[in-house]
Amino acid sequence: MLKTKIEFYLKSIYGETYSESQTEQIMALLNRYEKTKPAVSSRPDAKTAYLITYGDSISEAAATPLATLNKFLQEQVGQAITDVHLLPMFPYTSDDGFSVTDYRAIDPKLGSWDDISTLSADYRLMFDFVANHVSKSSVWFQKYLAGEQPYTEYFIKCDPNFDASVVVRPRTSPLFHEYNGNNGKTTAWTTFSEDQVDVNFGSFPLLLEMCDILLDYLHRGGTSIRLDAIGFIWKQSATTCLHLPQAHAIVKLWRAITEHFNRGAQLITETNVPHPENISYYGDGNDEAHMVYQFALPPLVLHTLSTHAATKLSSWAQTISRVSDSATWFNFLASHDGIGMRPSEGILTDAERQYLVDKVVENGGKISFKNNPDGSQTVYELNINYFDALINKAEDRDMEQQCRKFLAAQFILLSMIGVPAIYIHSLLGSRNDYEGLTQSGINRRINREKLEYSKLVGQIAVDYTRKTIFETLKQLLTKRSEQPAFSPYGTQIVIDCGADFFVLKRVSENETVICIVNVCAESRKIPAGIRGYDIISDNYCGQNFVLAGYQYLWLK
Repeated sequence: MLKTKIEFYLKSIYGETYSESQTEQIMALLNRYEKTKPAVSSRPDAKTAYLITYGDSISEAAATPLATLNKFLQEQVGQAITDVHLLPMFPYTSDDGFSVTDYRAIDPKLGSWDDISTLSADYRLMFDFVANHVSKSSVWFQKYLAGEQPYTEYFIKCDPNFDASVVVRPRTSPLFHEYNGNNGKTTAWTTFSEDQVDVNFGSFPLLLEMCDILLDYLHRGGTSIRLDAIGFIWKQSATTCLHLPQAHAIVKLWRAITEHFNRGAQLITETNVPHPENISYYGDGNDEAHMVYQFALPPLVLHTLSTHAATKLSSWAQTISRVSDSATWFNFLASHDGIGMRPSEGILTDAERQYLVDKVVENGGKISFKNNPDGSQTVYELNINYFDALINKAEDRDMEQQCRKFLAAQFILLSMIGVPAIYIHSLLGSRNDYEGLTQSGINRRINREKLEYSKLVGQIAVDYTRKTIFETLKQLLTKRSEQPAFSPYGTQIVIDCGADFFVLKRVSENETVICIVNVCAESRKIPAGIRGYDIISDNYCGQNFVLAGYQYLWLK
């Protein structure tokens, strides 16, 4: 069965150039790893919650950053978090890890594979597979420049016969860059930057190498694999070179390999694109991604709490439902990147999107753009800490209200069908890092602050913002984990209670929880028909109950 699947996917990828030896080589690769299969991971459930973090987001002089992260999780976070998404932990040259020089090594500045093994004893780990591109300093690319086989086929030269006129780009830099090779100047395709060179999946030896790396990650304790920028991995003349059928076939191939090696492991696609394109990576719900990043959620929640109107969020949420028995949503609000704006296309109007852009600029954030095929530029993402993005300066003047508003946003995240993923700086109540932004000149650094362990622990104990957000989020995560209704494979129903409220019914295993949040800054009477015991406060909330500004309830 597995061999038949692999053959089918390889034929879909390579067409007339497919050969039986390609299937045999992948089967031989699988056989090589057969004796190292890990214990089968458990699938996500109501207890599942991811923490998104760099390996060195928290550090101290006496230990490696990975060991310090483990110490912080053990001593401060506990089991409120079940899974840790480690952003690229490999040696790199730029883009804070996303220009990998060696897929198989841990950056010595972070620690070692032993640190990863220790961390995996108590937390499931998501590894970042930066499969679309490598650093120009990588051995692969240096051998490409030297003209060595098979590396001459690992990258894509500029071909005057290749029509790149409609290629979709997330950046404003050139599509191709020129490099000095052993035989003079040569070129290579660069979707993201001059230092991030796209690899050529049209070369089967490259695909085979990538399958080996995927298996190595699973072998070394990765129970989730994030496929970074996966939509760009296949290039074809006169197309957008985005989401092509071959890209989907490669994801399906990797799912088959992943499930063979570890039935509970999760393959997660990262495609910061309009919603209909994003969800195409579910395939038929059982053959492609186990989870898809819910990219529309961050701008929609920001819009909802900024305008005090849940109408757009409620309307969109009506289209978000159970995917299948084996696939669900990967929900997040903040990450190491900015707030992507492309996913809001077709959901928010141009005026509503521009309102968010203007607000972010007013609140000290930055705006990143992308090039369009017609030569114009449009907003790609908003670079700002999510806490700062939410603030309405005219009304959110005191820290108590700002924290309530931020926690209301996190409540929506925790209520949506799927698994929640909380960025380290959201868990810690961080703010805009202007020092990091100024020193680097990189917009995304505004939300990538590096923290010193002892200072951070002290702040969590006494600083109002850090303490309030950290303790409340841990409480919410713990309460959520006790409710089977929050199964990522359950059901979700939107209850229309007007613009002032966002209301969901979550159902699984004959258990029901009503999730309600007041998206207004002022108090509102609970809508008619909504009542029950709030599992957060253990209080009964009846028909005359008044929800304070940004107050939320999980009702049974």
